[in-house]
Amino acid sequence: MRNRGFAAVITLLLGAMPLTGCDTAGSVEAEPRQSLFIGVDVSGSFMNSGYFNDSLEFLAYYIYGHLNGVGGMERPNALFVSSIGGATEGEPKTFFPIQTFENKSVEEIHATLQQMFPKENPNPFTDYNAFFEQVAYTVRSKNLVLRPITIVMVSDGVPDVSRGGKTDYDSIVLNPLERLARSVTVRLLYTNAVVGKNWQTEVSRRRVKVWTQDADVMRSWDDPKIMVANTPFEEQPHFFDWVEDNVDFGVRSHRVH
Repeated sequence: MRNRGFAAVITLLLGAMPLTGCDTAGSVEAEPRQSLFIGVDVSGSFMNSGYFNDSLEFLAYYIYGHLNGVGGMERPNALFVSSIGGATEGEPKTFFPIQTFENKSVEEIHATLQQMFPKENPNPFTDYNAFFEQVAYTVRSKNLVLRPITIVMVSDGVPDVSRGGKTDYDSIVLNPLERLARSVTVRLLYTNAVVGKNWQTEVSRRRVKVWTQDADVMRSWDDPKIMVANTPFEEQPHFFDWVEDNVDFGVRSHRVH
């Protein structure tokens, strides 16, 4: 009888103790793991393409959604935003950290992006390789190695290197990204079908996954049937589904030599 009474007391005490790391529904909140890098093409060709303003507005929602885990969007452990390109080949660029965008509304993030990448100040050179090298350097210096890495680029995808009068996609080097993590995904947004296919079939890679999305598809993100007017962003299920299907799509690795 004494043993039964003691067991009952222990049971009551354990039942009254809070479960550390669990919410009211009893589920444990997962620690953010993903390292998210975002590159913005600031070359004249993309800035004057008619898609630049739309891409910054989309990124404002995209960054806000990921930072706050809205609509099931995965919260990143680290976020860096930088330009792609410069005045000369190989020019290093500033990588703005996650604190630049935390605790800001969508509108404030959009304004920050506009300040960071003024349309009236285009760069003459689109340098994907320098951007990838700086991503790799940042991953190593910030001790982010082995975490899943997603690289999102808003760009027309056309490298400023040609061979025999033809755009040379072999000049794009993904090798610095190959062994940073078991999962490295490059997502190229606002390109076109031809350029996207060239990235898929001509850019050499072993483990890095590549996903491209055409500008015509990207421009539909704010369609009234997807982004419903006069509705809080957190209550936009069609937008979150659209992002999952068209941007954050799960990509399989495909080796290209």
